[in-house]
Amino acid sequence: MRLSTMFSLQNQYSSAIKTFPHSSAFFSSSTTNSFPLQTKSRNFVSLKESSFPGKSISTKPRQLCVMGSKSSDDGFNQPSFQIDMSMLQGGESFLRSVLASMETVYLNRNPTAKAILELVQSVDSDHIFYDHLAFRTFGVNGYGIDSIAKFFLDFGYTQREELRFPAKKLKALWFSPPSIPLPGGGNRVNGPLPRIFISELLVDQMSTQTQDIIRKYTEIAGSGKNHAALASSLGSLTWGKPLYSEFQQLARESEYAAWTLVNGYALNHVTISTHQLKSHLRDIKSLNQFIEENGFKLNSEGGVLKVSPDGLLLQSSTVADSVSFQFADGITESVPCSYIEFAERLVLPQYKNIPEIEVKEFHRRDGFEVGNADKIFESTSKEQLTRRAA
Repeated sequence: MRLSTMFSLQNQYSSAIKTFPHSSAFFSSSTTNSFPLQTKSRNFVSLKESSFPGKSISTKPRQLCVMGSKSSDDGFNQPSFQIDMSMLQGGESFLRSVLASMETVYLNRNPTAKAILELVQSVDSDHIFYDHLAFRTFGVNGYGIDSIAKFFLDFGYTQREELRFPAKKLKALWFSPPSIPLPGGGNRVNGPLPRIFISELLVDQMSTQTQDIIRKYTEIAGSGKNHAALASSLGSLTWGKPLYSEFQQLARESEYAAWTLVNGYALNHVTISTHQLKSHLRDIKSLNQFIEENGFKLNSEGGVLKVSPDGLLLQSSTVADSVSFQFADGITESVPCSYIEFAERLVLPQYKNIPEIEVKEFHRRDGFEVGNADKIFESTSKEQLTRRAA
C-alpha cells in the first residue's frame, strides 16, 4: 500500500468520525514498511502515541459529523467546518471503503481465503455475501472489544448478545448492521453489510507472566486503541514487534493471545453466507465437500460441520494460513494468520411455510452459538495447523 494511500485513509478516518486535535506524529517514519501485502514475510510497526483524546465507548446512538478540511504543508488535513452526518449519504460509502481496505489486507495475507473466494465465485459469480467479519482483542488497557466496536457503532451498528468461553478465558459480543437498502445486490463488502463478531481475551484471568507481556505491549501502543479500525485497514500493529520468547510464553498459555500479539486488529476471518449463494453450494455440506475436493483443509475440531443445539446454525471453517514473521530479536518463525468461515442459517420454525423465493434474512436463525464458536476458534490452533501441514 502506497504512503499516499495510507495518508488518504487516515485523513478520511479522522474527518469522518470526529474532530480530533491535529497531530503530525500519528505515523512513524517507517509506515511504508508496515505489514507488506505479501505472504512470505512482513514487518509490523507501531503507531506512535498521538494527542488524539481517548473516550470510553457508549452503546447509545451517536451523532456523527464530517469535517471539511484544507491541506497543510505536512500532508494532513486541518478541520475548517463541520457538517451533520445525517445530512450526508457519504457515511455508508466511507464505511464500505474501510471494510474494503480491511478485506484487501486480509486477502493478501491469506492465500487460502483468496483462493476459496475465487473458487466459489467461479461457480456462483457475484452472489457472495458475508455473514460476519470477526476480530480478536486484548481485554486490557482499553484494547478490548470496545476499541474496535466503537467504529461500527458510529456507523449505525447495534450491540447484541454477549457470549462467554470460560475454558478459553474469552468473551465476545456481536453487532448487527444497520438496515440499508441495496438496490444493485452488491457482492462481498459491497453486498449486504455483515454482522460483526468481536472477542477479547480476559487478560486479568491469565498468569502474571502473560499479563505482564500483554500489558507491556498495549502500554507501548499508547493511544493506538483509539485507531483500531485504521490499524486493521492498514494491516499494522499498534505496538512494536514482540520478542520470540514472549510469543512462545503466550502460545503455551493461550494460542488466542499469541495470535493477537502478532496479528493485532487484522481481520481474524470473514464468513461466506452459504444460504445466499445461488448454486448447489448454498448447502453447506456440499460446499464443504467442494472445498475439500479442491485440496483445502477444514477445521476438524468437534467435526467439520459445527451445528447449534437448535439445528438452525451450521458452520465450518478452513485451517488458518501461516506466514514467516521476524520477531524483535531477529528470530524468524512461522506464525498463524487468518482463515475463512462458512455459515448457513436455516429458516426459523414459525416461517417454515413461507415459499423459499419469499424468504428474507430476518426469517432465518440469527445470532451466534457458543458451542459452534468455541470450535471455530480452533482454526488458528497448533493442532489444526499441524493437520494442515501433514
